[in-house]
Amino acid sequence: MTQNDNRSRTALVVIAHHRTDSLTAHTGRTAAARLEAAGYRVDLLDLHAEGFDPRMGTADQPDWSDRDKAYSDEVRAHMRRILDADAVVAVFPVYWQSVPAILKGWIDRVWNYGFAYGRSRPRLAGKRMLWLGLAGATSDDPFVEGMHAVLEAQLSEGIALYCGFSRSAVGLLTDAEERPQRADAEGNLLVGEAVAGAEREAQYAELDRKAREFVEKFAAEEQVVAA
Repeated sequence: MTQNDNRSRTALVVIAHHRTDSLTAHTGRTAAARLEAAGYRVDLLDLHAEGFDPRMGTADQPDWSDRDKAYSDEVRAHMRRILDADAVVAVFPVYWQSVPAILKGWIDRVWNYGFAYGRSRPRLAGKRMLWLGLAGATSDDPFVEGMHAVLEAQLSEGIALYCGFSRSAVGLLTDAEERPQRADAEGNLLVGEAVAGAEREAQYAELDRKAREFVEKFAAEEQVVAA
Protein backbone atom coordinates (compact mmCIF):
# COMPACT_ATOMS: atom_id res chain seq x y z
CA MET A 1 0.00 0.00 0.00
CA THR A 2 1.29 3.45 -0.89
CA GLN A 3 0.92 6.47 1.33
CA ASN A 4 -1.59 7.92 -1.15
CA ASP A 5 -3.74 4.81 -0.73
CA ASN A 6 -3.52 5.35 3.01
CA ARG A 7 -5.01 8.83 2.66
CA SER A 8 -8.43 7.23 2.23
CA ARG A 9 -8.07 5.51 5.61
CA THR A 10 -9.24 7.03 8.86
CA ALA A 11 -8.01 6.57 12.43
CA LEU A 12 -10.20 7.52 15.38
CA VAL A 13 -7.94 8.62 18.26
CA VAL A 14 -9.80 8.67 21.58
CA ILE A 15 -8.32 10.60 24.53
CA ALA A 16 -9.66 9.81 28.00
CA HIS A 17 -8.32 12.39 30.46
CA HIS A 18 -9.93 15.39 32.14
CA ARG A 19 -6.94 17.74 31.54
CA THR A 20 -5.87 18.93 28.13
CA ASP A 21 -2.37 19.60 29.51
CA SER A 22 -1.97 16.04 30.85
CA LEU A 23 0.67 13.56 29.72
CA THR A 24 -2.19 11.39 28.46
CA ALA A 25 -3.52 14.18 26.24
CA HIS A 26 0.00 14.89 24.99
CA THR A 27 0.44 11.21 24.14
CA GLY A 28 -2.89 11.22 22.32
CA ARG A 29 -1.81 14.17 20.21
CA THR A 30 1.52 12.44 19.54
CA ALA A 31 -0.33 9.32 18.37
CA ALA A 32 -2.53 11.43 16.09
CA ALA A 33 0.51 13.16 14.58
CA ARG A 34 2.26 9.86 13.89
CA LEU A 35 -0.83 8.44 12.21
CA GLU A 36 -1.16 11.56 10.07
CA ALA A 37 2.50 11.23 9.13
CA ALA A 38 1.76 7.64 8.07
CA GLY A 39 -0.97 8.94 5.78
CA TYR A 40 -4.15 8.59 7.81
CA ARG A 41 -6.95 11.08 8.15
CA VAL A 42 -7.33 11.44 11.92
CA ASP A 43 -10.56 12.02 13.81
CA LEU A 44 -9.45 13.20 17.28
CA LEU A 45 -12.03 12.51 19.98
CA ASP A 46 -11.26 14.07 23.36
CA LEU A 47 -14.07 12.64 25.49
CA HIS A 48 -13.86 15.26 28.26
CA ALA A 49 -13.35 18.22 25.93
CA GLU A 50 -16.38 17.19 23.87
CA GLY A 51 -18.47 16.76 27.01
CA PHE A 52 -19.28 13.08 26.56
CA ASP A 53 -21.53 11.76 29.34
CA PRO A 54 -20.36 8.27 30.37
CA ARG A 55 -23.47 7.52 32.44
CA MET A 56 -25.86 4.93 31.10
CA GLY A 57 -29.49 6.05 30.84
CA THR A 58 -32.69 4.44 29.69
CA ALA A 59 -32.30 5.86 26.17
CA ASP A 60 -29.12 3.82 25.68
CA GLN A 61 -29.94 0.80 27.81
CA PRO A 62 -29.71 -2.33 25.63
CA ASP A 63 -33.01 -3.90 24.62
CA TRP A 64 -32.28 -7.60 24.30
CA SER A 65 -35.50 -8.06 22.31
CA ASP A 66 -34.58 -5.36 19.77
CA ARG A 67 -31.07 -5.23 18.43
CA ASP A 68 -32.10 -2.44 16.04
CA LYS A 69 -33.09 -0.11 18.86
CA ALA A 70 -32.55 3.57 18.01
CA TYR A 71 -30.17 4.87 20.66
CA SER A 72 -29.75 8.52 21.70
CA ASP A 73 -28.52 11.10 19.19
CA GLU A 74 -25.25 11.47 21.11
CA VAL A 75 -24.54 7.76 20.99
CA ARG A 76 -25.50 7.41 17.33
CA ALA A 77 -23.10 10.25 16.45
CA HIS A 78 -20.27 8.37 18.18
CA MET A 79 -21.28 5.13 16.48
CA ARG A 80 -20.91 6.86 13.11
CA ARG A 81 -17.40 7.99 14.02
CA ILE A 82 -16.42 4.42 14.83
CA LEU A 83 -17.99 3.09 11.63
CA ASP A 84 -16.10 5.73 9.62
CA ALA A 85 -12.76 4.65 11.11
CA ASP A 86 -10.54 1.87 9.85
CA ALA A 87 -8.53 1.93 13.06
CA VAL A 88 -9.26 3.07 16.62
CA VAL A 89 -6.57 4.17 19.09
CA ALA A 90 -7.60 4.79 22.71
CA VAL A 91 -5.18 6.71 24.95
CA PHE A 92 -5.79 6.65 28.69
CA PRO A 93 -4.21 6.52 32.16
CA VAL A 94 -4.33 3.07 33.75
CA TYR A 95 -6.59 3.14 36.83
CA TRP A 96 -6.70 -0.01 38.98
CA GLN A 97 -5.43 -2.10 36.05
CA SER A 98 -8.31 -0.84 33.92
CA VAL A 99 -9.53 2.24 32.04
CA PRO A 100 -10.95 5.50 33.48
CA ALA A 101 -14.70 5.76 34.00
CA ILE A 102 -15.23 8.06 31.01
CA LEU A 103 -13.65 5.55 28.62
CA LYS A 104 -15.53 2.64 30.18
CA GLY A 105 -18.75 4.64 29.91
CA TRP A 106 -18.02 5.42 26.25
CA ILE A 107 -17.66 1.70 25.61
CA ASP A 108 -20.78 0.86 27.66
CA ARG A 109 -22.98 3.40 25.88
CA VAL A 110 -21.54 3.42 22.35
CA TRP A 111 -20.25 -0.13 21.85
CA ASN A 112 -23.80 -1.23 22.42
CA TYR A 113 -25.99 -4.24 21.66
CA GLY A 114 -26.91 -4.49 17.99
CA PHE A 115 -24.08 -2.16 17.01
CA ALA A 116 -20.83 -3.56 18.39
CA TYR A 117 -22.07 -7.04 19.27
CA GLY A 118 -25.16 -9.21 18.97
CA ARG A 119 -24.94 -9.87 15.21
CA SER A 120 -23.53 -12.89 13.41
CA ARG A 121 -21.87 -10.46 10.97
CA PRO A 122 -20.24 -7.84 13.21
CA ARG A 123 -20.50 -4.25 11.97
CA LEU A 124 -17.00 -3.57 13.29
CA ALA A 125 -15.41 -6.56 11.55
CA GLY A 126 -12.04 -5.86 9.98
CA LYS A 127 -11.25 -2.79 12.07
CA ARG A 128 -8.12 -2.67 14.21
CA MET A 129 -7.60 -1.39 17.75
CA LEU A 130 -4.66 -0.06 19.74
CA TRP A 131 -5.01 0.67 23.44
CA LEU A 132 -2.27 3.00 24.76
CA GLY A 133 -2.26 2.95 28.56
CA LEU A 134 -0.05 5.21 30.68
CA ALA A 135 0.99 3.61 33.98
CA GLY A 136 2.82 5.05 36.96
CA ALA A 137 4.72 1.81 37.57
CA THR A 138 8.35 1.67 36.56
CA SER A 139 9.36 -0.61 33.70
CA ASP A 140 11.16 -2.97 36.12
CA ASP A 141 8.18 -3.31 38.46
CA PRO A 142 7.32 -7.04 38.76
CA PHE A 143 3.61 -6.16 38.54
CA VAL A 144 3.91 -4.70 35.03
CA GLU A 145 3.78 -8.05 33.27
CA GLY A 146 0.61 -9.00 35.11
CA MET A 147 -0.88 -5.54 34.47
CA HIS A 148 -0.29 -5.94 30.76
CA ALA A 149 -1.87 -9.40 30.78
CA VAL A 150 -4.95 -8.10 32.62
CA LEU A 151 -5.38 -5.22 30.18
CA GLU A 152 -5.00 -7.52 27.18
CA ALA A 153 -7.65 -9.87 28.58
CA GLN A 154 -10.07 -7.05 29.40
CA LEU A 155 -9.59 -4.79 26.41
CA SER A 156 -8.39 -6.93 23.52
CA GLU A 157 -10.14 -10.22 24.23
CA GLY A 158 -13.12 -9.02 26.28
CA ILE A 159 -14.00 -5.99 24.16
CA ALA A 160 -12.32 -5.46 20.77
CA LEU A 161 -12.02 -9.03 19.52
CA TYR A 162 -15.42 -9.89 20.97
CA CYS A 163 -16.86 -7.05 18.87
CA GLY A 164 -15.32 -8.34 15.65
CA PHE A 165 -12.12 -6.29 15.41
CA SER A 166 -9.55 -8.19 13.36
CA ARG A 167 -6.64 -7.10 15.56
CA SER A 168 -6.26 -5.54 19.01
CA ALA A 169 -3.19 -4.84 21.10
CA VAL A 170 -2.30 -3.03 24.32
CA GLY A 171 0.73 -0.74 24.40
CA LEU A 172 1.66 -0.17 28.03
CA LEU A 173 3.64 3.02 28.65
CA THR A 174 5.35 2.77 32.04
CA ASP A 175 7.23 5.44 34.07
CA ALA A 176 4.46 7.97 33.52
CA GLU A 177 4.47 9.33 37.07
CA GLU A 178 6.69 12.09 38.41
CA ARG A 179 7.62 9.89 41.38
CA PRO A 180 8.87 6.42 40.38
CA GLN A 181 6.72 3.63 41.80
CA ARG A 182 7.52 -0.05 42.03
CA ALA A 183 6.74 -2.99 44.29
CA ASP A 184 9.36 -4.88 46.28
CA ALA A 185 9.56 -8.66 46.62
CA GLU A 186 6.94 -8.62 49.41
CA GLY A 187 4.51 -6.53 47.35
CA ASN A 188 5.07 -3.26 49.22
CA LEU A 189 4.77 -0.10 47.13
CA LEU A 190 7.98 1.92 47.05
CA VAL A 191 7.57 5.55 45.99
CA GLY A 192 10.79 7.35 45.09
CA GLU A 193 11.76 10.99 45.01
CA ALA A 194 10.22 13.22 42.35
CA VAL A 195 12.15 13.27 39.09
CA ALA A 196 12.88 16.77 37.80
CA GLY A 197 15.01 18.75 35.36
CA ALA A 198 17.01 16.95 32.71
CA GLU A 199 16.14 13.56 34.17
CA ARG A 200 12.42 14.27 33.86
CA GLU A 201 12.87 15.56 30.31
CA ALA A 202 14.68 12.33 29.43
CA GLN A 203 11.83 10.36 31.01
CA TYR A 204 9.29 12.26 28.87
CA ALA A 205 11.40 11.71 25.75
CA GLU A 206 11.58 7.97 26.38
CA LEU A 207 7.82 7.73 26.91
CA ASP A 208 7.29 9.67 23.67
CA ARG A 209 9.66 7.30 21.86
CA LYS A 210 7.77 4.24 23.10
CA ALA A 211 4.41 5.76 22.15
CA ARG A 212 5.64 6.56 18.64
CA GLU A 213 7.03 3.04 18.35
CA PHE A 214 3.70 1.45 19.30
CA VAL A 215 1.76 3.64 16.87
CA GLU A 216 4.19 3.24 13.99
CA LYS A 217 4.20 -0.54 14.39
CA PHE A 218 0.40 -0.52 14.51
CA ALA A 219 0.18 1.60 11.33
CA ALA A 220 2.75 -0.55 9.53
CA GLU A 221 0.87 -3.74 10.41
CA GLU A 222 -2.36 -2.27 9.04
CA GLN A 223 -0.63 -1.39 5.78
CA VAL A 224 0.54 -5.01 5.43
CA VAL A 225 -2.95 -6.35 6.18
CA ALA A 226 -4.60 -3.95 3.72
CA ALA A 227 -2.05 -4.33 0.92
